[in-house]
Amino acid sequence: MTKSRFQEIIVVKFGGSVLEDGEAIGKAARMIRDTQRRGVGVVVVVSAMKGVTDNLLSLSKGVNPDMEPSLLDELLSSGEKTSARLVAAALAGHSLSPLIVDPDTPDWPIITDDRHQDANPLMDVTREKARKSLLPAIGSGKIPVVCGFLGRTSSGKATTLGRGGSDTTAVVLGSCLGAKEVVLIKDVEGIYTSDPDKVRNPHFIESLNGEEAGMLAAGGAKFLHLKALRYQPPGLKIRVTSIEKLEAGTVIEGDLPDTRADVTQVGVSMVTVVGLGSDQVDSIQKIARAIRQANADILALSVESASAIFYVSGGSDVLDGVHQALVRQDLGKAVSSFEGLAMISIKGKALETHPGIIQRVTQPLARSGINLYGVVTIHSSIRVFVTAEHSQKASRLIREAMMVDER
Repeated sequence: MTKSRFQEIIVVKFGGSVLEDGEAIGKAARMIRDTQRRGVGVVVVVSAMKGVTDNLLSLSKGVNPDMEPSLLDELLSSGEKTSARLVAAALAGHSLSPLIVDPDTPDWPIITDDRHQDANPLMDVTREKARKSLLPAIGSGKIPVVCGFLGRTSSGKATTLGRGGSDTTAVVLGSCLGAKEVVLIKDVEGIYTSDPDKVRNPHFIESLNGEEAGMLAAGGAKFLHLKALRYQPPGLKIRVTSIEKLEAGTVIEGDLPDTRADVTQVGVSMVTVVGLGSDQVDSIQKIARAIRQANADILALSVESASAIFYVSGGSDVLDGVHQALVRQDLGKAVSSFEGLAMISIKGKALETHPGIIQRVTQPLARSGINLYGVVTIHSSIRVFVTAEHSQKASRLIREAMMVDER
């Protein structure tokens, strides 16, 4: 394998909203030219031009609403293929040496499972193919222009990685090639405290860790394809920025952990309040204050129409403190407490994108007769509450179940 003449490699991905016309493509080509001139090896990942994928989907539904999935993926791939050729032509116009990389070329590296419309890269074979085909090209001064969003099964069928999947393509290639960073070029300068189109005066965020970015993306933020974070290895930066500010933007560092299940808290109490009043939010805030005043920490909270369950640690007088607040301030009808629980925390890169994950976590516990006193999910994190005496066994069973799933 030819060693790259560049000390560093970056992967630059251009979103469809950026590649909206010939002028925008020309600007992208100039940015890539200037980056390579600074002695950096560049891999380009492109999305379909703005509106193309939506138009293809609309046409497919008009022709046949039940189009066979593999045929639909083949149709959708034409958008990225077109973008790759336009960007390659623009690079050639600047006397650069582009290399078009799409699922029909022998250099194609992204090999996936056969889950059409939401395929997952098979990382071992993808890494081998990426390093074998792309590193020598980069080392010789070529600029691979890779179709984002697309994959190919080991049998040669076209797949797609899910809407926004070009982000995943870029991060996968960054991981496989040992890139310094992955730069996601968007139509905004980075990530803000909330959606600028929905809130007033959003503030720019300079950095996020992987867990923060994952929770925001899973919660509806549009700056990143959630699946992409699953493939971010330690040390690989993801930068979200605009075409005008390549070295600015928001940096995402600190990859999400591999799936793990650990007993993270013992001595947990389950405090249940029933008969909450009409102003439920105010009542919960006052109960939470009483819990803190009892020197206890709230680990999780589950709310129903007229009741709430607080999972708390510490504070031997929590029940009495909550009861006094309940009575004095007429916050609810009654409160009870169940002590001697433990919390098992389950975290991992794939939790929020794998269907049926709760069932895989809870089934082995049910088969072993371990009662659950609560399950709280927050995207890439699951908290399970069991009795302390069963916590180690439950943790082991969950780890075994997750290992089977990952294999």
